[in-house]
Formats: sequence, C-alpha cells, structure tokens
Amino acid sequence: MIDWGRLITAMVTPFDDNMEVDYIKAVELAKKLIAEGTTALVVAGTTGEGPTLLDEEKIMLFKTLKEKVEVPIIAGVGTNSTASTIENCKKALRCGVDGLLVVVPYYNKPNQESLYAHFEAISRAVEAPLMLYNVPGRTGMNMLPETVGKLSKLENIVALKEASGNIAQLSDMIQKTSDDFLVYTGDDALTLPSLSVGAYGVVSVAAQVVGKEMKKMIDAYLDGAVDQAAQIHLKLLNVFHNLFITANPIPVKAALNMIGIKVGDPRLPLTAAQPAIKAEIQRTLREFNLV
Repeated sequence: MIDWGRLITAMVTPFDDNMEVDYIKAVELAKKLIAEGTTALVVAGTTGEGPTLLDEEKIMLFKTLKEKVEVPIIAGVGTNSTASTIENCKKALRCGVDGLLVVVPYYNKPNQESLYAHFEAISRAVEAPLMLYNVPGRTGMNMLPETVGKLSKLENIVALKEASGNIAQLSDMIQKTSDDFLVYTGDDALTLPSLSVGAYGVVSVAAQVVGKEMKKMIDAYLDGAVDQAAQIHLKLLNVFHNLFITANPIPVKAALNMIGIKVGDPRLPLTAAQPAIKAEIQRTLREFNLV
C-alpha cells in the first residue's frame, strides 16, 4: 500500500508582485504545512493553478520541492488529452516526484467506457503510482463507482481523490475497491464523515490555514475519540465553507495573505478576492485568532 499519509495538502502556487512563480515562498509554505501535519503535497493541481502554469514552471516547482522537502510530492499532470497527460506524467517523473494526480478529462465529456480507456492508457504508459481525481463540478463529468472499481484493479492506480461532494458515492467507491486502494475525500467539510465510512484521508485546501486542527481531528477519530473529532469538525465548518465561497484558490490565497504568508493573487482568468469575500474570510480567521 502506498504511504502518502492521511492529510495531503493541495498546495497553492505562490506568485510575486509580477505574477511570476515565487519558488522560495513555495518552499517556505511547504515546510510550514509539513510542520503542521501535512503528510504529502499535491503540487500544480487545481489549488496550485496548474492550468495557468507553464510547463517549465511546473518542472521547476516539482524539482525545487522534491529537493527541499521530505514528504512525498504528488504532481498534478492531468489534462483533457490522453497523449498530453502521458507526456506530462513523463516530465514530472523525470523530476523525481512520488506520485501523479490525474484528473477526469474536462470539456470532452467522455462516457464511462472512455474514462476507463483514458486512465488505462496512462497506467500502461508510466511506471508510477497514480491517484485518480474525480471533480465533476470542474470537469462536467462524474466518474462512477463502477468505473473506479475497475480502474482500481490496475496495478499502479493506487488512490482516488473523490471531490463530488456526494458521501453516498464515496461510500460506494470504497465498497467497490480493495483495502489497499486509498480513497481520499477532496472536500474538506466531508473529512470526518468520509473517515467514518472508510475513507483513508483528505486531499485538503483548508490545511493551509488550519492544518494543526485538521490533524487533531483526524488523529482523534483514529484514536477512537469520536466525540472530540466531531467537536473539532463542527468548529472548523465555517472555515471549510468560507474557503470555497468563490472559485478555489481565490479564498485560500486571500486567507494565506491575511495570516502573513504572502502568496500573491491568482493568475487570470481568476482575480483577487473582492472586499466582501475578504471580510467574510477575515471574520472566520479571527475565530481561530489567526489575524
């Protein structure tokens, strides 16, 4: 079974004032997250603004973080082209990354048979652990539990980030896969409910702001202190909700900037958080004495 831990953080990509990638700040942020309980990092995923990063920027991020931090680096490589995704996989693996996050193809709207063929082709083309990424709100296509079950039988498809927001579907995916296939929720607010039905952990956005609290919640649940875990979950709900009040990563970048970790604004076509959104995020952060 792959060992990526239970609290994977989907890390933002810091930009400087000229909207260039700030690699020094990326290392600083990664080390902060690890100190607070992050067990692996997704780099250049949705939260890391992978679609607006140049290939050379992604390569430098992968190389830099792999060199400077101790936890596994999982590279966001998925596109809506099977051939391009395979090429991205190979480029990332040459940087020494530990795993590959491959999203359901967007825009094309492939059916379930096509989804299986897409991921099977990638699996055959690369010798590395693959994490499937189902996020229908972004891709326009939902990968069904039956398809996940079939794909999980391929040797190097070892994990799933399930971000449909549907706990019943996540449960069905767990039921249709073996114990050594790791199902992670991609929805922060569903971390505890997902653990309760057998998910292994979370690929988190909120851990960039409340990582210590999320680690405490996960540890409490695993230790059998379910009531304590539930109390932490309820305390964190406002953070979970307000970090997704508009398109990710707009809110989490605003939150990080507010707590003194300067990661810049998102790149176009995303824009910086508007004043009303900033005010709501700031109110939430005050609840945790972070600002």
